[in-house]
Amino acid sequence: MRILLVSDLHYTLPQLDWVVRVAPQYDLIVIAGDSLDISSAVSLDVQSVVILKYLALLQAAGNVVVSSGNHDLTGPDAQGEQTALWLAEARAAGVPTDGGSLRVGDTLVTICPWWDGPLGRAAMEAQLARDASQRPARWVWVYHWPPLGSPTCWTGRRHYGDADIGGWIATHRPDIVLTGHVHEPPFKPDGAWADRIGDTWVFNAGRQIGPVPAHIALDLGEGTAAWRSMMGEEKLQLADSRAPARTVF
Repeated sequence: MRILLVSDLHYTLPQLDWVVRVAPQYDLIVIAGDSLDISSAVSLDVQSVVILKYLALLQAAGNVVVSSGNHDLTGPDAQGEQTALWLAEARAAGVPTDGGSLRVGDTLVTICPWWDGPLGRAAMEAQLARDASQRPARWVWVYHWPPLGSPTCWTGRRHYGDADIGGWIATHRPDIVLTGHVHEPPFKPDGAWADRIGDTWVFNAGRQIGPVPAHIALDLGEGTAAWRSMMGEEKLQLADSRAPARTVF
């Protein structure tokens, strides 16, 4: 199974065009949040319509899952907490997204939302517990924010990570967590695109300008992960007990 991880595309249409072009090379495309951009001159309503069209193209090419990020929130849910309302249309069209999951062979992919309050947090905790009860040989999470303390959340000045996800990783021990949100880690000394936390690999491709997004290609059959960016390519073996030392700096 070959997975392509991208995140934080922030309505960069040339990067989305690239993802559509390469999608047939992969068994699963993962967009780990922040498809929209709250700083854009284009309204979020218009952005969401365009992104939904891209998701339809990716769905036609094969499997795609998309999680929400903080830029993707467009209004309150029934409980009054902010959520990515527009993703309901993707869900209705058959794209696995927030709160859902996808089974591909012996791999379960759990797609977690960007939660905005205690009810959203509780829902995500229940989602993880539910999927843990039906865990197959391999379990992958998609969640926008890396765990606090991991080099995958290092900005170059501080660790900017999620304080809750680390505890959930310790409890459930998924095989892989695919994240984003923090743009800088792979490009900074002491930062990283990959981290091993116990039995779990955490990945964050980071964000770069230009027509090709920074991305991570995982080949679960070969047991490899490769980060590709303007800095070149770095690769690791999923069987390793820790991420390799980085030499690019």
